[in-house]
Amino acid sequence: MSWIVFAVLFWLGAWALNHWLSVSRWCDARVVRLAVPTVFGVTLLVIWEGLVRGLNVSPVILPPPTAIAVRFGASLPILWVDFVQTFVKGALSGYAIGCGAAFVTAILIDRSDFLQRGLLPVGNFIAALPIVGTAPILVMWFGFDWQSKAAVVVVMVFFPMLINCVQGLAASDSMQRDLMNTYGATYWQRLFKLRLPAAMPFIFNGLKISTTLALIGAIVAEFFGSPTLGMGFRISTEVGRLGLEMVWAEITVAALAGSAFYGLVAVIEKGVTFWHPSQRG
Repeated sequence: MSWIVFAVLFWLGAWALNHWLSVSRWCDARVVRLAVPTVFGVTLLVIWEGLVRGLNVSPVILPPPTAIAVRFGASLPILWVDFVQTFVKGALSGYAIGCGAAFVTAILIDRSDFLQRGLLPVGNFIAALPIVGTAPILVMWFGFDWQSKAAVVVVMVFFPMLINCVQGLAASDSMQRDLMNTYGATYWQRLFKLRLPAAMPFIFNGLKISTTLALIGAIVAEFFGSPTLGMGFRISTEVGRLGLEMVWAEITVAALAGSAFYGLVAVIEKGVTFWHPSQRG
């Protein structure tokens, strides 16, 4: 019961602190933007710890954060090998291939009405296929190593990226395009000097969506066949052994990697599309 009381008191104190940070005139706005989510996240962990220990929840159902942290620290070599196998080899390679192919395909679609009318409906159909159905097939086609995981990632990120690129290429208004035509600009001049800059917010939107899809696809694909390493392999194996601390440690690695990847793309977007209204202020 003391753990539960401690968790409730901590939550009340954190709520008061966040409220003070939100209305205080003494704190810099940038400090507040960092401090409020940090306090909120720490509060969730403390409440999690207090409820699990106060209610004597079995670690097989939900281990406390401290137990997960201990297992995380003791398993760093294994977690690193799994991270390289899943994220670096599978997710990143598939992300680069899928997004690059989608961008090139969007240029081809932009120049061909036949592809625009024929490929996009097929793309929407394929994008709706469940990953748990396509992943086993791709694993059988490309083998059990990281290449099959990259193939699953390509399938997952290709069409969201393609749709955003196609929409972005159509983002420039007719007056701007008419002005370029008046100057006698070629298709490639219009593309590089007008349409691609206008499409950048859409392109980066597709890139950011694909960051999370890539990691999810690589992990799910490992459930259907993998060498004896990788995040998905480790999660499925440890669940069968009731090693929930290791499962949560792998989930933590995946969450940190996905958040860092998304943040990196967002930082690049801010530098490239600094002129866009969404990046002002």
